[in-house]
Amino acid sequence: MLSHTLERGVLVITVDQDPGIDGRAALTTHITNLVDAHQPTPVVIVLADQAAGHAAVSAVLRAHQWCGRLGVLMCVVTHSAPVRRLLENNADSSGPRLVVHARVDTAITTAFTAAA
Repeated sequence: MLSHTLERGVLVITVDQDPGIDGRAALTTHITNLVDAHQPTPVVIVLADQAAGHAAVSAVLRAHQWCGRLGVLMCVVTHSAPVRRLLENNADSSGPRLVVHARVDTAITTAFTAAA
């Protein structure tokens, strides 16, 4: 369902497929556990094309709330313009703004630079 790496001091979590409504909570838990284990490292979540469904988007938005409470910078990458708009329009606005990118390299560079 997901994999993770550390690149340039940034935790990069790749979600390979949408977990469906029944797997949304598990995906959220996996992401937040990784964030907890690596904090205060900034996080980039990459939504693969097959992962751009509503359940994965919901899990990412919940993870963004979690990161906001911890003070951890989080960015998201998706190639889908409609998903980028959905994320931007539904992100928690009480904490750090969710930055959504179309390219992984841009997101990692942005997160690395912001954390420096």
